Amino acid sequence: MRSRLRPAKLAAQMNTFSDSVATALQLILSGDPGLWAVVLRSLAVSALACALACGFGLVLGAWLAVARFAGRGAVLTLLSTFLAVPSVVVGLVVYLLLSRSGPLGFLGWLFSFQAMVLAQTVLVLPLVTALTRQVVEDADRSHGEQLQSLGAGAVLRGLLLAWDERYALLTVLITAFGRAVSEVGAVMIVGGNIEGFTRVMTTAIALETSKGDLPLALGLGLVLLAVVLALNALVALLRRWRERVDGSAAGMVAA
Repeated sequence: MRSRLRPAKLAAQMNTFSDSVATALQLILSGDPGLWAVVLRSLAVSALACALACGFGLVLGAWLAVARFAGRGAVLTLLSTFLAVPSVVVGLVVYLLLSRSGPLGFLGWLFSFQAMVLAQTVLVLPLVTALTRQVVEDADRSHGEQLQSLGAGAVLRGLLLAWDERYALLTVLITAFGRAVSEVGAVMIVGGNIEGFTRVMTTAIALETSKGDLPLALGLGLVLLAVVLALNALVALLRRWRERVDGSAAGMVAA
């Protein structure tokens, strides 16, 4: 009896999965307002957070790459530690800062769009800073002495090297956006996953899956997967383009 029931149960599960996928694709292609509102809100939060994080992280990373001071090793170790901090811990810290008894409670940002932006900014800032420092430090080893001999200070030298490596730093921006848009823990804590206000793709996927609304969860998951895939493809294209440009420049110099 069990052997007869198993194929029937498996077929029912496959039918449920295929129906969910078909419905999810229909939601995406039909422009379902509920689905695309969540998608646009998620992209807006991540884009603004990356813009803020890159504004601070690029300058800080460029300075750390060329500056030499007592305790620099400790600062770099602390920066590496921040890279491994779980997103839920970041969300908890931001929650405490924005709570009524916290130092930023007067802003009234808890469970709002601004709170999610702040949480994602704090989350990706160490990533942007660390990757920028590595890129600029490698460039400093190659031709930083020339700038130093011309009298450029640490800040100016770091910014000039960062501009020289601007195409490589574009991949840092894309990587940071991919990290932000796929994050769930921090925005869940500080945003509250409020429908129509703070619900983003990752939190909506978690909620709809727990509710059993698989088509909507699958639809959001497919969109999120497409966004991440597009970001990775863009990074690969930028790297290939930069290699071609560098190769062409080297060929012209050799000629």
